[in-house]
Amino acid sequence: MKKAHTAAQAVDGIGDGASIMIGGFMGVGSPHRLIDELVRRGAGGLTVVCNDTARPGVGIGKLIDAGRVRRVITSHIGTNPVTQKAMLDGTLEVELVPQGTLAERIRAGGFGLGGILTPTGVGTLVAEGKQTLTVDGRDYLLELALKADFALISAKRADYYGNLEYAFTARNFNPLMAMAATTTIAEAEDVVPVGVIPPDAVVTPGVLVHVLVGRERSA
Repeated sequence: MKKAHTAAQAVDGIGDGASIMIGGFMGVGSPHRLIDELVRRGAGGLTVVCNDTARPGVGIGKLIDAGRVRRVITSHIGTNPVTQKAMLDGTLEVELVPQGTLAERIRAGGFGLGGILTPTGVGTLVAEGKQTLTVDGRDYLLELALKADFALISAKRADYYGNLEYAFTARNFNPLMAMAATTTIAEAEDVVPVGVIPPDAVVTPGVLVHVLVGRERSA
């Protein structure tokens, strides 16, 4: 059984220079309470792996606004002009990765693989500095697996074993990231007794969740 922590307690161990995977797609399925606490706590020099940096003032965009991120590995930054400006100014390092490749690199990290082979990017700027292998007459790039110190993920419901259920497309990158970090911190909309979530609805098993954050109710 796991104790439900507050968001502040959950991010207390995240220090300067940490690498963090953050779930979500344009803020949908992102752990907003954890992000807010991370901004408030003030940890800086972070490396963030995410699908996108959302928009100014939204989701991961809050970390960008606050200048907490040193490097971001992401599939696009087109909706966040603050990210774009920081990249052009040289204050933020941005590694752009095709979305499918990003997902598979995270999956590889969670599965204990060294990397993946993909034809995406062969013969383009994406291939610069990367190893190319030929398999059955076709060229592939070797893309290295991605892992992180922490994964901050969001779920619709959790039980006290840490089993997680997601809602529709809010599932996005969360289950992959839960497997690819040393410490997985899961923020749930609701924490319910064991047995309430049907077994077939469990996507992320509790063995992968190290810290559980429940809804904080006002007095």
